Amino acid sequence: MADPLTEVKSSEEGVTNPYRRTENCDKIHAYRMIEGQVPDNHVLLTKPGVGRLAAGIIGIVGDVKRFPKPESFVAYCGLDPVIERSGRAIISRGISKRGNKYLRSLLYFLAEVNSSRNPTLLRFYESHRNRLHGRKLSAALARKLARIIWSVWYRPYEPK
Repeated sequence: MADPLTEVKSSEEGVTNPYRRTENCDKIHAYRMIEGQVPDNHVLLTKPGVGRLAAGIIGIVGDVKRFPKPESFVAYCGLDPVIERSGRAIISRGISKRGNKYLRSLLYFLAEVNSSRNPTLLRFYESHRNRLHGRKLSAALARKLARIIWSVWYRPYEPK
């Protein structure tokens, strides 16, 4: 149940700021249009934990065949590491953030939600939680999920 004070403040803001209300309606309308265009048998809908958010991924990415390797898809998401090299020193500077910020935030959200449900992400989380903490671990989980999504989407499973 929502806090009544928060509801009043948000309704006041909607009344005083009609642009914000219109902007939110436009986002919801655009999402529903994309969601309506996703076929019911799309391969990403088979991925546990993705569900309806697959519409956002499909809408942002378009055709995954334009990414020949998972590394290029991860770079498009902005989750590729920035590595500086000088002589023998190799320094990691975090993720590049060059890619689509909406896709990156969607993958962060999906990784956090699925890290305890998806067995692959759970094993990854368990093996990396002693070395990585906080946002670094979240970025690593999102990167792993991006690679999984690319592989499921690029080469769908075909039972023989």
